Amino acid sequence: MTLATITAFAAEQTEHHGNVQAETMIFGVIALVIFLALGLVTLSYRNVANRHSSKAEAYAAAQGRELTQSGNGHH
Repeated sequence: MTLATITAFAAEQTEHHGNVQAETMIFGVIALVIFLALGLVTLSYRNVANRHSSKAEAYAAAQGRELTQSGNGHH
């Protein structure tokens, strides 16, 4: 078989069914859902810096409260 024959045979065998863009849309939807889930995880760590002892002490002093620590600097 020559290269031209193989190419012609391969061209005859290829068939496209439906819209390729619509068939691959699910990959974009899956990626969007994953990024939204990761965004929610990132958002859940919001305001964690205020749990540190120095900031907690400053907040307690500003509010006029006593602060008791539990040993590791967090309350």
